[in-house]
Amino acid sequence: MTEVWLYTLVSVLLVSTVSLIGVFALGVREERLSRILFYLISFSAGALLGDVFIHILPELFEEGEAFPISLAILVGILLFFILERALLWHQSHVSHEERVHAMVPLTMVGDTLHNLLDGIAIAAAFLVSIPVGVATAVAVIFHEVPQEIGQYAVLVHGGWRRRKALFYNFLSALFAIAGAVLVLLFAKNFEGAPAFLLGLGAASFIYIAMADLIPELHKEQSVRRSLLQFIWMLAGIGVMALLLLFE
Repeated sequence: MTEVWLYTLVSVLLVSTVSLIGVFALGVREERLSRILFYLISFSAGALLGDVFIHILPELFEEGEAFPISLAILVGILLFFILERALLWHQSHVSHEERVHAMVPLTMVGDTLHNLLDGIAIAAAFLVSIPVGVATAVAVIFHEVPQEIGQYAVLVHGGWRRRKALFYNFLSALFAIAGAVLVLLFAKNFEGAPAFLLGLGAASFIYIAMADLIPELHKEQSVRRSLLQFIWMLAGIGVMALLLLFE
C-alpha cells in the first residue's frame, strides 16, 4: 500500500504542477499558441481514449463483472452531461458583459471539479494496478497541458491579473491531491469501490474526449490540418499503447 500512496501522490503533484504552464504561454504569440494548442488537443484526445480502451477497460473487465463496470461508466457519462449543461445554462442566461464576468467563477468551479475527478481517477487506477495508474496519470498530464493553458487564458480574459490567474489556477489544481487522498483513505473500506471509481474516471475521459475535445477539432475545415489532427490523435493513442511494454 505504501507503493500505491507514493506513486499516486507523485502523480497528482505532477498533474497539479502542470497548471503553472500558463506562465510559459505569456511570451508566445497568439497565432503560434493557437497552432500549438491545435496539436495538443488532438494528442490529448487520443491519449484519453487510448488510456480508457487500452488500459482501464481491459483491466476492469479482467478484475470484475462487466455489468457493474458498464453501469458506472454510463452513470458517469450522464452525470458529466448534467454538470456541463448546468454550467452552460447558467452562462447562457446572462448578458454579454455579465457573461465575461461570470465566466471566471464558473470556469474555476468547473476546473476544480475536473481536477478533483482527475485525482480520484488516478488514485483508483493505482489501487487497481500500478501500470494502469501510470498510464492514467500520463493521459491526465497530456490532457492538462492544453486544458490549463485554456483555463489560464479564460481567467485573464475575464479580468484577472496574470499572477492572480496563475495562483488560483494552481490552487484549483491542488484539488487533484484532495481527490486522490480521499480515495486512498476510504476506498479500500468498501469492496469494489476502486473499480467503480475508476469506471467513473473512464467515463470522464470518454466524455471529455468525445464531447469537448473532438467537437473543437471538427471546427477545422482544412483537409490537410484535419489529417494532421488525425495523425496527432493516433500519436496520443500510440503513446498509451507503448506503455503496455512497461506492464
